[in-house]
Amino acid sequence: MRDRLQALAEAARQEIAGASDRPAVEALKVRYLGKKGELSAVLGGMGKLAPDERRALGEVANTVKAELETLLSAALQRVEDAELEAQLQGPGLDVTLPGRAVKPGSRHPVSRTMEDIVRTFSRLGFDVASGPEIELDYFNFEALNLPKDHPARDMQDTFYVDEPSLGHAKKADSSVLLRTHTSPVQVRYMLQRKPPIRAVMPGRVYRRDSDITHTPMFHQVEGLLVDKDVTFAELKGSLDAFVKAFFGSETKTRFRPSFFPFTEPSAEVDISCTSCGGKGCRVCKQTGWLEVLGSGMVHPNVFTSAGYDPGEVTGYAFGMGVERIAMLRYRIDDLRMMFENDARFLEQF
Repeated sequence: MRDRLQALAEAARQEIAGASDRPAVEALKVRYLGKKGELSAVLGGMGKLAPDERRALGEVANTVKAELETLLSAALQRVEDAELEAQLQGPGLDVTLPGRAVKPGSRHPVSRTMEDIVRTFSRLGFDVASGPEIELDYFNFEALNLPKDHPARDMQDTFYVDEPSLGHAKKADSSVLLRTHTSPVQVRYMLQRKPPIRAVMPGRVYRRDSDITHTPMFHQVEGLLVDKDVTFAELKGSLDAFVKAFFGSETKTRFRPSFFPFTEPSAEVDISCTSCGGKGCRVCKQTGWLEVLGSGMVHPNVFTSAGYDPGEVTGYAFGMGVERIAMLRYRIDDLRMMFENDARFLEQF
């Protein structure tokens, strides 16, 4: 066996010395030192030897292995140097030319917008909360005052998920889905804390929709404030402060009555057009106003689902689509541009 090791080492020395390119060196490394290589094949019979013989043969094998590793490393360096030398001497390469500059990346407009929204509300005293994107029907609908037979469920076309995909405990008789809004985080947040609470919930949401103004996956930022004696006037004041901080101090707000199952009363919030300043243009369809978010006072049934006494506390909630805000902020006319990763579009940001 010792003779076989010496013969293997000699054969390897000659072949490594003759290797002329990188693939050849790599192939020799696998052939001699791989798990099923020739060195392993020789040492496979060591178990039949006496302990003293195994120890002596093991020392020889380690010496051979170390030598071959050194020879292979040197051979690889030799062929790499030869490749570089050939490139330097070849046509069309001038090493004195300056290198090509690598353009630095930048934050995606959606990421920038969402971060700025959260940062603005943080300055208003709101914490940041998050929750699972694979959600239970209970938290996504029922706890938000949308029971299984509620007609408002038709407002949201939902992606349902196989139950084994759910990573957390499943509530009885509750389907599993990709959340259609970040409102479930509000319920989870209330279940974990006692009022007063004040938080925003940014994140991805999913609905079966795709056109120039909708995508199957998009981003929302929702907000929740719960305390004693919270009024609709406080909701209006907070959202007006956000709009002026985000879009400019001259921006006006308008509240229109609306319907959301989880708030009552509810309102849509419009801002004076960011393009024409409220005078009327193509962007605002000559109305002078642009819709930006929905809001309202938290419905008592939602408080009950979260374990709060609706007779003791009140609160307001709001939500906005980040892509919608980004389109207004950067005057983008096609939502799909946000997700196509066209470098000509992204480099503008």
